[in-house]
Amino acid sequence: MRIAAVGDVHLGEDSRGLLRPALEHLAGTADVLLLAGDLTRHGTCAEARVVADELTGLGVPIAAVLGNHDHHSDEAEGIAELLGEAGVVMLEGTSARFDLPDGSLGVAGVKGFGGGFAGKCASRFGEREMKAFVETTMASADALRSALASLDTDVVVALTHYAPIPGTLHGEPPEIHPFLGSYLLCEPIDEVGADLALHGHAHFGCEQGVTPGGVRVRNVAQPVIRKAYALYELNPARLAARR
Repeated sequence: MRIAAVGDVHLGEDSRGLLRPALEHLAGTADVLLLAGDLTRHGTCAEARVVADELTGLGVPIAAVLGNHDHHSDEAEGIAELLGEAGVVMLEGTSARFDLPDGSLGVAGVKGFGGGFAGKCASRFGEREMKAFVETTMASADALRSALASLDTDVVVALTHYAPIPGTLHGEPPEIHPFLGSYLLCEPIDEVGADLALHGHAHFGCEQGVTPGGVRVRNVAQPVIRKAYALYELNPARLAARR
């Protein structure tokens, strides 16, 4: 099973035609394309139309979550609607099933949020603003848990924008780790189970990491992978034997 993935492409109104050439022959290389958020530069519907045009008619199913940039102009709902009309399956606390040549793929997706990681994280205590910050991530983690639990497929992928582990943040200043992800996103990935976790957001991080439970995590932010998309091959039979 061949999974193409990328995040943080940050397309603007002046980006028309930049991504498309590298995706023209995607159908011969991958079975599915997963997008890990920050598809637009400033989160406008005008930019989303450019993204939609770049992704239309690629010949493979596409699923995506939005990122923080996609929320910047308070047009996230419109962006999701435009991309949905272009055939992209938009995920936010939801899941999707794709029946591919080598088996069934289930993708559970949320944008996620920040908060930090074990031992160095924000807590749900004190000011209402701090409680709201942490509660946003708690709600996102719960939504990811429900989405993962709804899947019964040969392969399961967790798709987020924010990072679920600190391991893929190496290269980013430690001071901003709480704004790049949260351990709360990792808990459902290990508890419910996933075969692969994909995220973006950390432009100066590293590609590879692993959860405490042994799930492979990949940071597919385009500045990290330095190409149009990364390609991951998963063998459903081999994964089933490990369970």
